[in-house]
Amino acid sequence: MDILLSSLGVILILIGLAGCILPGIPGPPISFVGLLVLHFTKYVQINGNTLITWGIIAVIVTVLDNFVPIWGTKKFGGSKWGVWGSIIGLLIGMFVFPPFGIIIGPFAGAVIGEMMAGQESHKALKAGFGAFVGFLFGTGVKLVASGWMTWIFFREMFQGIN
Repeated sequence: MDILLSSLGVILILIGLAGCILPGIPGPPISFVGLLVLHFTKYVQINGNTLITWGIIAVIVTVLDNFVPIWGTKKFGGSKWGVWGSIIGLLIGMFVFPPFGIIIGPFAGAVIGEMMAGQESHKALKAGFGAFVGFLFGTGVKLVASGWMTWIFFREMFQGIN
């Protein structure tokens, strides 16, 4: 059973890392489940506080990832039109053009929203760029969180085996 749980944990950790880059796969929560699965083996007992902390971090990072493109749009001078366009673009992109729609959607939505508000094209593109920067920042935060959970996973697994 321990071999099965360890193998499942490795698979979940790897899917979690891939999910940080591939849209539609919630990377940090899947990485956290990988840690949780490893905890239930006989040879590894991850500290309860560590599990609670990483569970909270996984939730926060996942929620944050959905709002960072909106923040980026605002930070780069986008109006309410650009913010709403970014949100709508994210939702449409997620379902209509997976997996690339999550990258392209907020950018295109922010640009279209700003153009509808009467902004000049360079200002609209700047707001779209802000949505893209927000996407990149969110991806980076997810990679750091899942990467750290991966490090904990393998450290605990190899220490438990020895």
